[in-house]
Amino acid sequence: MPENLLETQDLSRYFRLSGPWGRGPVLKAVEGVNLDVRAGETLGLVGESGCGKSTLGRLVLALLAPTRGRVSFGGEEVTALPKARLKEMRRQMQIVFQDPYSSLNPRLTVRQILEEPYVIHGLGTKVERRAWVTELLREVGLGEEHLERYPHEFSGGQRQRLGIARALALKPRLIIADEPVSALDVSIQAQILNLLEELQERHGLTYLFISHDLSVISRISDRIAVMYLGRLVELAPREIFNTQRLHPYTEALLAAVPLPDPERPFKPPELKGDPPSPINIPSGCPFHPRCPEAQIPVCRDVFPEYRETAADHWVSCHFR
Repeated sequence: MPENLLETQDLSRYFRLSGPWGRGPVLKAVEGVNLDVRAGETLGLVGESGCGKSTLGRLVLALLAPTRGRVSFGGEEVTALPKARLKEMRRQMQIVFQDPYSSLNPRLTVRQILEEPYVIHGLGTKVERRAWVTELLREVGLGEEHLERYPHEFSGGQRQRLGIARALALKPRLIIADEPVSALDVSIQAQILNLLEELQERHGLTYLFISHDLSVISRISDRIAVMYLGRLVELAPREIFNTQRLHPYTEALLAAVPLPDPERPFKPPELKGDPPSPINIPSGCPFHPRCPEAQIPVCRDVFPEYRETAADHWVSCHFR
């Protein structure tokens, strides 16, 4: 089994909201996440919008400081690094953002955008940077003729290719892909996913792939983690996830995906009410107010332990 490239331990992030005298309510965006990402794999992270997926990705990259817990990358604790060492380590961890337009500076040309990582880290001469940028464009299916164009001159799929090229510039080991295809047409999504897989094989990359689209997650991931209200509720290899799901929330997520089969009418998931607010998370199991299998008082009063029920299959549920 490959070694763990990334590990989090009890990782949590709270936000104090505005209120009288600065004492507003606390929003628990990420709570007690224990996660490992193995070298060379794609770990898919899925959940409803607002469940804390993107916040977790930013904690991993040290773009946000954790309220509690640790992040280790390559055996080194990221959360305890001095600024100079953190800057050096960030060359090994990059991110591809959801919106390929807002994540690219509209005032810079493609050449300037892709040269920026080299300038920030003091790498190469002007001639070397030009050669490196040209090679990056080739890697993502673009050409040298695109160098002096601006982001608005590209389609959405081409802009996302530029975002991927920028993430590749410093030859990282880990890429956080934060919903990288959700803003694209379905046909373009397939092209970008194929590109990510080709680059992973070519460069030995490791991905933490964040999405709310289960079809995309199942297509690209080796293992899949499910998040609800800031916590992990299930994690399993893709093959097990597709056939032996355990957590009721995971079942509900999959039931919400309509099947392209006119002979099988769509049946909505049997959930109660709307997702609770992360400002006021329910006691016990956070999912119990919506769970069709909840048993009171156990689910209401006792938090379910996140435990390994089978080889590499983790779940947080009292009865699974």
